[in-house]
Amino acid sequence: MKLLAHPAAAERFNQDEPYVDWHDETLWFVRQKRDRASKALPEWEDLRETASRIKNHVLSNLDVLLEEFERNAQANGVTVHWAADAREHNETVLSIMRGVGATQLVKSKSMLTEECHLNHFLAEKGIDVIDSDLGERIVQLREEPPSHIVMPAIHLKKADIGEIFHEKLGTEKGATDPQYLTEAARQHLRQTFLTRKAALTGVNFAIAETGGFVVCTNEGNADMGAHLADVHIASMGFEKIIPKADHLGVFLRLLARSATGQPSTTYSSHFHRPRPGQQMHLILVDNGRSNQLGRPEFRNSLKCIRCGACMNTCPVYRRSGGHSYHNAVAGPIGAILAPNLDMRQNADLPFASTLCGSCSNVCPVKIDIDKQLYLWRQVLAKDGYVGGAKEAGLKVAAKVLASPTLYRWSFRVGRSVMRTVPFVVENRFNPWFHDREMPAAPKESFREWWAKNKARGGEQGAGGNEISVSEHQPTAVS
Repeated sequence: MKLLAHPAAAERFNQDEPYVDWHDETLWFVRQKRDRASKALPEWEDLRETASRIKNHVLSNLDVLLEEFERNAQANGVTVHWAADAREHNETVLSIMRGVGATQLVKSKSMLTEECHLNHFLAEKGIDVIDSDLGERIVQLREEPPSHIVMPAIHLKKADIGEIFHEKLGTEKGATDPQYLTEAARQHLRQTFLTRKAALTGVNFAIAETGGFVVCTNEGNADMGAHLADVHIASMGFEKIIPKADHLGVFLRLLARSATGQPSTTYSSHFHRPRPGQQMHLILVDNGRSNQLGRPEFRNSLKCIRCGACMNTCPVYRRSGGHSYHNAVAGPIGAILAPNLDMRQNADLPFASTLCGSCSNVCPVKIDIDKQLYLWRQVLAKDGYVGGAKEAGLKVAAKVLASPTLYRWSFRVGRSVMRTVPFVVENRFNPWFHDREMPAAPKESFREWWAKNKARGGEQGAGGNEISVSEHQPTAVS
């Protein structure tokens, strides 16, 4: 199935304006919680700076830290696997499952498996996969991907969840009570936990010093799956490494506050070794991360701790939805990561941004997200991935902006067109105007007004002491 480019997908999302407003307000509510939680810590900016420096050290010493982690994990009794890409990761999971004769898998908190499309792969091989966390299970029942890396079903209202639960789980029709729906989910998943031989979790942080790893959840289903299963598989992007156990406290204080506005996640589960009789496997996955590491201008994106703060604050994400990014990781950070995997397929994503910088302002590890989005646009344009129409438009704009004469002339022509024949640009063929209301074009630009009134006011007018700007209301600068 052909992917919809972000503008087209966003336009479809915006057809229901009250719903878009609700989506926007819901995510902004989470952003406000993050602000309150962060401001409660006087040392917040120091924590961000410390976390950023730790991650910088990790990226500069990744080979050493990964080897240290592997040695210590193996010493703890963990079987460590390496996967160059999504195919190798999925094949490794399948091999482990077949090795223990398991045909069912309970899974929790792993965006990496979404990135690798593990569920679809295993289903084709006859393996039944159940996502156990509530949000992930809801979108799985709806046969759609998560729309957010922390709150996968944030795009759904209670009525939507009640409808799918009625259809799939047999709950009362029209039920919207959260307690009732949550209890239904618990009853539905209970036998899954008791009968699954294998469980898979993601990894939030892996500690090179100890060979242990940490999984952060709010529901505890990752713990339930991992502790009851005979085989625990952990899937981990190799950038999740931190050097020492002492560093963990920095990131745990940042993660939950940035993600949901909580002081901490409900469960920060530490795994070091399998229990007696259990197998524990950890898969270290590259899948394009080495390429990103090798791009000096984009390597900072690998500092990401998957908190989702950039999504909650982004004015584009809030009003276009996570699915419009057609990638496992949506929003501003996803728009940086995705082109590294496939520039042609994801060339639209760096343009899904206002470059306002709000994402960089809230990032707990100080990734320069807006700068990287801007740089990706340049790379994509240079390599010919922006499309003929956009490329031609950018070349025309470059010529106009480089010439003061053309610049002034174009503004005069533009104002004239907008005043006399606005339908030339405000029409169904121009997507720019689909969701925008343009102000009335002024009769003159500020530059023209200034030239006239500077002569009239002389030296004092030029200094701004005699001319009353309130008498004039130009709205365009040229």
